[in-house]
Amino acid sequence: MSNQGIPPTPPTTVQTLANRGIQPRFGELVQSCRKLVMNRLAEQLTSVFAQVDDTLFECAEKAENNQVQTLFFDNMREIRKQRPLIERSYHQQIAVNFSDFLEGKLKPAPVTSALDAEEMALVQNEDYEESLQVTNMVSRVKARCAQPLFALEQRLALLNNGQKLGEDINPFGPQMIAQAFRDALAPSPFPLRIKVILYTLFDTHVMQSLDGLYAALNKRLIEAGVLPNLKFTAQRNSQPERPKPAAGAAEQPGETAPSSPAQPGTLFTHPGNPAYNTTTSNLSGPPPTDPLELLGSLAALLGEHRQRDIDAPLLGGTRSIASFAPADATSTYTATALLDALNRMQRQSASDISQRLQRPQQVEGLKVDLHQQLETYSTLPGQQKLSDQEADVIDLVGMLFDFILDDDNLPDSCKTTLSHLHTPYLKVALLDKALFTQHHHPARRLLNGMAQAGVLYGGDGDERGLLAKMQWVVERVIQDFNGDLQLFESLLEEFNEFVATLRHKVELRERRAVEAAKGRDKLLGARQHAVEVIATSLADRQLPSIIRNFLELTWADVLVFVLLRNGERSPEWLRACEAAEQLAWSGTLLDDAGRERLQKLRVPLLEDLRKGLELLGGYHEDGIRRLLQDLVVCQHAIQAKQPQVAAQLKPTLPESPLGAMLGEDAALATQAPRESTLSVRAQALAKELGHIEFGTWFEFVNGQQVRTLKLSWFSPTTRNYMFVDQSGQRVAIRPLTQLATEMEQGLARIVTPERGAPLVDRALTAIYRVLQRFTGRTAETQE
Repeated sequence: MSNQGIPPTPPTTVQTLANRGIQPRFGELVQSCRKLVMNRLAEQLTSVFAQVDDTLFECAEKAENNQVQTLFFDNMREIRKQRPLIERSYHQQIAVNFSDFLEGKLKPAPVTSALDAEEMALVQNEDYEESLQVTNMVSRVKARCAQPLFALEQRLALLNNGQKLGEDINPFGPQMIAQAFRDALAPSPFPLRIKVILYTLFDTHVMQSLDGLYAALNKRLIEAGVLPNLKFTAQRNSQPERPKPAAGAAEQPGETAPSSPAQPGTLFTHPGNPAYNTTTSNLSGPPPTDPLELLGSLAALLGEHRQRDIDAPLLGGTRSIASFAPADATSTYTATALLDALNRMQRQSASDISQRLQRPQQVEGLKVDLHQQLETYSTLPGQQKLSDQEADVIDLVGMLFDFILDDDNLPDSCKTTLSHLHTPYLKVALLDKALFTQHHHPARRLLNGMAQAGVLYGGDGDERGLLAKMQWVVERVIQDFNGDLQLFESLLEEFNEFVATLRHKVELRERRAVEAAKGRDKLLGARQHAVEVIATSLADRQLPSIIRNFLELTWADVLVFVLLRNGERSPEWLRACEAAEQLAWSGTLLDDAGRERLQKLRVPLLEDLRKGLELLGGYHEDGIRRLLQDLVVCQHAIQAKQPQVAAQLKPTLPESPLGAMLGEDAALATQAPRESTLSVRAQALAKELGHIEFGTWFEFVNGQQVRTLKLSWFSPTTRNYMFVDQSGQRVAIRPLTQLATEMEQGLARIVTPERGAPLVDRALTAIYRVLQRFTGRTAETQE
């Protein structure tokens, strides 16, 4: 493989390593790793561009018109011209990332996974689409390569002078690699449609090949003696916490012993874990963004809360597990005793899980059961308590599940199901506190994945058996979890496959709803235009009911059919509009000149009305003749100043065929307030809504009921917004002005970005803020 175009190693790298006290043998090792990565990525990027011409040619063959076909052919040539620049920029960025990492200067790549509903409105469409492409690629790699990535991050941290890597700081991680490609494409003049094709090819040839790269890197580092015994398992170590390493010494972060049966006293000591042996951040400030720092701050706040009042409730109203112990207890339960108690509780749950799943598992009840189990099997009943660290974990997991039971985003059925994971997840947290600190932890990803599916697809009617699938997963965890985290990996993979199938069905249903709405929208747009013409004719005129009803109920439909058939600039359309104006004018009291003009216009006007009624259908010849005669009688009565005669003319007009075609949408043409009548605030909201992105979630309030719906489509013609529910079914259409008015009145609102955040992240943030309030660090009103 040629190394042409790959930048040379920065000359300062080896010197920097030496200055930082890294062992000399690592200098050669890091260069070996760098060469391995650069060669692999260069080879894979070559495969990307090798497929570009064939892919664009296929797209051109399937193009919907000549203009799009030309777009593909033109960019085929442009990509060939830009390729050397893109490759050079990409390789340079990868090399610079690694150099910056070794020199301690590497900063996180731009976060692309946190774009939520409100932010979408602020991000340009193309930027958002590219962010979405990068986010999806990275997420798939993280899900697929969780274990090798974890191992690689720990080993690279050793080369980084013992400093742990934050999430997405791995210079060879999927985020950095994907972002390097995006940055390399940025200067190129490709339209979004072409960039999406390039991202797809990059995903296929580069991102989907990272498994092999990570395996090779880990192997090379293991062979060099870098954490050769590292396991992706619960951290267990019976040794006391080690002192901080002396200056220049490289502690091996995250190293764990090979998986083995738990021994007494081995569950809760985590060597080098900053959550328990470093100074916490400002506990009066916002929640720390670093997961380890957040966990340490939570532990500190829990400790303060217990010292203030050990019996005071936590989030959700439950008491601390520490309050169950006698005040004078001096001995602590062993780790084995605690784990055995949880195992017994889990076996009890497994024995009658089908009945238990019908009602929620309350946190207070579980703590009571746990205390009773500990006391029943205690060698010193009434004299023992839990250690502070154990109490922290139990209380933290308890608040997590109290948060789930109180989460307004989740349907009640999903809350009930997920609440039964409390006992096995408490075991996971006691065995491995990485549940709280690592976003890619398999148990955390499974809980987040099920909660997200519940939010998106767990609405009324439980779309396509989602609840049954969630219950099946919960049963498997309760029945099978014995400490092996691989169970969560396999269950997550199967659950994600189910959700992917469900998502496809929902998206298909939504696309059909959008296509149907687009079909009706053309008709509705014509209807709105016709209604405006009739409203202009009726403005400031007091007309007899026969003329008003005829114009509003019948002639408006005639205008729609003329507009759709002939167009807005046709003579037929202009004449039909003129007929509406003349008929409305003829129903007002005229002067002598007006009556003379009416006498001349009457015959051609009646002929235009007759042709319109024939076009509309629904009238027999006799019916048309009688209706026209009544209109003439009305005109004469008005001019003779006999309004009572005109008022007696009430012909029966047939049902509107257009109304039947539009169904419930027919009212949309008339029910929305005019923009000129909106308040200043509503006008500002309407302007903001003009930039809102499809996929944004809204909440609609109807009395005590709150319904969450997704904006699926917006018509630039009628300015109507179509909303669908979690199943993809169309639920509502709101004209822009009506939606702005409802938002002004608090009857509609955009769902906050936090709703889209993973469940555990939202829970930990909420717990932190509640504990701040309970410990007096924030005012009550700030929560």
